[in-house]
Amino acid sequence: MLVRHLKDCDEITAGDGSILRELLHPGKADLQIRYSLAHAKVPAGQTTKPHKLKMSEVYYVIEGHGFMHVDDESCEVGPECAIYLPPESKQYIENTGTSDLQFLCIADPAWRKEDEQVCNG
Repeated sequence: MLVRHLKDCDEITAGDGSILRELLHPGKADLQIRYSLAHAKVPAGQTTKPHKLKMSEVYYVIEGHGFMHVDDESCEVGPECAIYLPPESKQYIENTGTSDLQFLCIADPAWRKEDEQVCNG
């Protein structure tokens, strides 16, 4: 069994500008999984940079409110909301609330830096 506590995971700034803590990744532990799991945070009033991933991704909003933008679609999101992001879709999330927007990111197959492209605008 492996148990990871969020407070024990290193905090990094991702390529899209979100603040991430990676909880599970098959390349960083002897895990028999294909996906990666991270906790993301976007401060109040901020927006992540538009980006594309080669893999599919799911966001699950834990706290806060915002708008999710995927290609030409936008939708209001908040707690207990799951969002499916297809591979190669242009995506970004905007925090429209007054507190941090916090969500889990599940990427399948597992996230790799070389599979992410930050877009211009």
